[in-house]
Amino acid sequence: MKRIAILLLLTMPLGLSAQRIHAFISSGMTASQIEGDELRNFKKYGFSGGVGALASISDNNRWGLSAEALFSQRGSRSTGDTRNYLYRLNLLVNYIDIPVMIHYQDPHGGMLFGLGLCYGRLLDQPHGEIGYDSLFFMPDTSDMSFLKSDFSVVADARFTIWRGLQLGIRWQHSILPVKRDWNFYKYNGVGYNEQGEYARYITTTNNCYNHSITVRLIYQF
Repeated sequence: MKRIAILLLLTMPLGLSAQRIHAFISSGMTASQIEGDELRNFKKYGFSGGVGALASISDNNRWGLSAEALFSQRGSRSTGDTRNYLYRLNLLVNYIDIPVMIHYQDPHGGMLFGLGLCYGRLLDQPHGEIGYDSLFFMPDTSDMSFLKSDFSVVADARFTIWRGLQLGIRWQHSILPVKRDWNFYKYNGVGYNEQGEYARYITTTNNCYNHSITVRLIYQF
């Protein structure tokens, strides 16, 4: 485990002592949504877990630097009929996440706060269900491919439950779109064109971003 920690922290100063590196494993649940899909709320649940390492970078041990390698599931989900939702959606997207964060240890309350950036690599294209029951709102499903990379900002907080066992909560939001130019067709009245086709639609084009909240258990060695 110590070797894994050192490999994860290659971005740290070369003079860093291995005794100041703490490896950890994590496992938890993620609630997520895809902003830009015209839906709201964190209703897609998935798994997040992996390994990481945290190293002290100050003499008083209040500041640290961490790196992780995680398997993370994100996506978006709506339930019920289209009288209450614009359309039916249940998409799952799998990523390998590599967050690098700087941390501050609260000397009084024992909380560990972190802020950083994350690179996510798409493992597979979104799979699931997209459907609609009427012509009043129609998402374009001709191309549902996502970009291979997800760059996001990450913030988290954790506290010790017992010895090396910690509880953490993490917020993550894409900086750059994970899908560009998704078209949605919204009905805007009754009308026909010269070919007898419905013509009164408003077309909106959105970029999409991953947005997630993760609650996890962490064991630090």
